[in-house]
Amino acid sequence: MRILRNYYSSFHCFSTFTNNPSSHYRKQISLANLFQRFGFPTSNFHQFFSLNHRFLLNSNLHDLEKSLSILLSFKIPQNFLVSLIRDCPSVLEHQFLKNWELCFQKIRVFNPSPLMMVNFMQCSKRFELDPVDISKKVENFKGLGFSDSAMAMLFEGFPTAIAMSEREVVSVIEFLVEFGIPRDEIDRVVRYYPRVLGFGVEDRLKPLIHELRGLGFSGREVRKEIVRDPRILGMEVGEFSRCLQLLQSLKCREAIKERIIGEGGMLRACFEVKLRVDCLCGHGLIRRDALKVLWKEPRLVTYDLENIEKKIEFLVQRMKYSVDCLPHVPEYLGVNLEKQIVPRYTVIEYLIAKGAIGHEVGLKDLIKPSRLRFYNLYVKPYPECEKMYGRFSAALEVKSKHPAGLWKLFKPQKFTETDEDVKNMKSFMELLV
Repeated sequence: MRILRNYYSSFHCFSTFTNNPSSHYRKQISLANLFQRFGFPTSNFHQFFSLNHRFLLNSNLHDLEKSLSILLSFKIPQNFLVSLIRDCPSVLEHQFLKNWELCFQKIRVFNPSPLMMVNFMQCSKRFELDPVDISKKVENFKGLGFSDSAMAMLFEGFPTAIAMSEREVVSVIEFLVEFGIPRDEIDRVVRYYPRVLGFGVEDRLKPLIHELRGLGFSGREVRKEIVRDPRILGMEVGEFSRCLQLLQSLKCREAIKERIIGEGGMLRACFEVKLRVDCLCGHGLIRRDALKVLWKEPRLVTYDLENIEKKIEFLVQRMKYSVDCLPHVPEYLGVNLEKQIVPRYTVIEYLIAKGAIGHEVGLKDLIKPSRLRFYNLYVKPYPECEKMYGRFSAALEVKSKHPAGLWKLFKPQKFTETDEDVKNMKSFMELLV
C-alpha cells in the first residue's frame, strides 16, 4: 500500500500516454519494486520514472532485472550506480551491458576504479562508442607512455578524453615537450591537470604562452610554474593580463605586497588571484565584482581558499546575507572568522531575539567598528553578552608579559637636588625671561 500511495501521482501524469492505463500502472509498481530491490532509493524513483517513463514502460522487466544484476556484478558502489542510472538510464539496455561485461574483463588488467567504469559507460552512450573501441583507446593511452596513476586521474577527471583521437593527444604532448617541459614531467602534468589534453594547441595553448612571454615572464619561469601547478595552463587568454594589472594597481602596505608575491613571484601571484576570482564567481559574483573585492581587500590573495569558503558559507547559510554585499563590505573576508565574525554575530543575534535592538544591523555595522567600539555599543550594556563576546570581558584574566616588579629595574635613577643646583636653575630661567 505504501508503494501504491508513493506512485499514485505518477499514474495520473502518464495515463494519458497509454491505451491501457491499468496495465501500465501495474507495470510501474513492478518497476518500483524491482529498482527498490536492487538498492535504488524509493524517494528518487518518482522523479526518475517521470523523466524516463517511455523507456521504462517499453522495457522488458526480465531484461531489466538481468541488466541490474550485471551492473551489480561490476562491484560499483551504490551511490555511483544510482547516479549512473539516473543520469544515463539507457545503460540498462541488456545487450549494451553484455558487451561491457566482456570488455571489462580485458580492461581489468588496468584495474579501473568504479568511477572510471561509470565514466566509460556514460561516454560509450554519449559518443556512441563500442566497448571494444574504448578498450583499444585505453591501450593507446598506455602506449603513449602514461603511467597507471596518470591514466586513472585522466579517466576520472576528464573522461571525454576517451573520445579524442590519438593525433589530438599527441599534438598536446609534443607542444609541451617543445616548450621545454621534460618528457618525464608530462606524466605529472596530466596526472594533476588531465583537462590539459582537451585544449587546442593553436587556439589555446600557444596564445597563452605568447601572452605570458609578452608580459615579461621568462620561458624558464613559466616552465617552472607549469610543472609546479599545471592548472596554469587552464587560464583563459587575457586572464593573466587582468590579474597582473590588478596586482600592480594595489594600494596596500608593503608587507602585504611582499606576502602576495612571496617565493613564487609575480607569475604565481597572478594565478592565486585567478583562483580566488573563480572562487568568488562560483558563489554568484560576477567577475568584475570579484576583482573589485580583491582590489579592496588584497589580504585575500594570501588566505587559503578553504578559509574564504568557510566565511562565505557562514555569510550565506548562518547570517542569511547575499554574496552581493561582499563588494560593498569586502572587509568581511579579511577578518578572522572564529575570533571576530562569529562572536559579533552571536551577540547581535542574541540581542535581536531579546528585542534589545530595534534597528537593523547590517553587515557593515557588524564588521566595520573596532573591537572596543563594538564592545561598548553592544556588549558592555548587556553583561550576559560578556561571555559570548569574550574580548574585554572582566572574567578573562589578562596575563602579564613580564614578571611582577620588573618595571622597577627600568625606572630612571633619581638624584637629590642640592642648593647649588637650585641656584643654577633659577639663574638660567632669569636669563630666559
